[in-house]
Amino acid sequence: MRVIAIDGPSASGKSSTAALVARRLGWAHLDSGALYRAVTLAAIDRLAEPDWTGSRILALAQQLPMRLVLVGETFRPEVAGVDVEREIRSDRVTAHVSRIAAIPEVREWVNARQREAVARHPVGVVVDGRDIGTVVFPNAPLKIFLTATPEERARRRLTQRGQSPDAGQRAREGQALEARDRADTTRPIAPLRPAPDAVLLDSTRLSLDEQVERVAALARGRFPG
Repeated sequence: MRVIAIDGPSASGKSSTAALVARRLGWAHLDSGALYRAVTLAAIDRLAEPDWTGSRILALAQQLPMRLVLVGETFRPEVAGVDVEREIRSDRVTAHVSRIAAIPEVREWVNARQREAVARHPVGVVVDGRDIGTVVFPNAPLKIFLTATPEERARRRLTQRGQSPDAGQRAREGQALEARDRADTTRPIAPLRPAPDAVLLDSTRLSLDEQVERVAALARGRFPG
């Protein structure tokens, strides 16, 4: 199995790191959160909120359909044949994605789509998320658990949004991230935690290029040739 699993909390840099590691190795990149966001987008646009049940959402996913498509070397979500990469990053999707992703049937469906995507890629795939090394690909030869302090993650998130990360904003964003961490680590289904054999990488004092190089070096050792 040519899979690198990168897990970690919100704003730990896992998606950016995964994408750059994939590029450096000549592999594909799969952001597991993108498909959850696509499912959420479809539910918001096409189902009344009382119908946000596992059976209704899965029926909608098959009807549209929703799928992962390889664009260049990145798997991107399609809804009814339309690339929704931009739409799924909206605030309205962010506000509801945790709720949709907590539905067991939705998680099973997304996990199956991810495994199918990886199985049909001939070279290798770097996958990032919150349960990739523990649930989706527990046999991945290389697992990374990427983290950073809440303060540093808050700074990165604010900078990513183009906001000035002053002390007050960092404190508020840090509290929001800690709340998300509590929700992710205590949820009954696929909680966020390092796999027993994951390499723990604290990126608090690392530049993006440094953390990419560390993961790429590990990958070269696990996947020779």
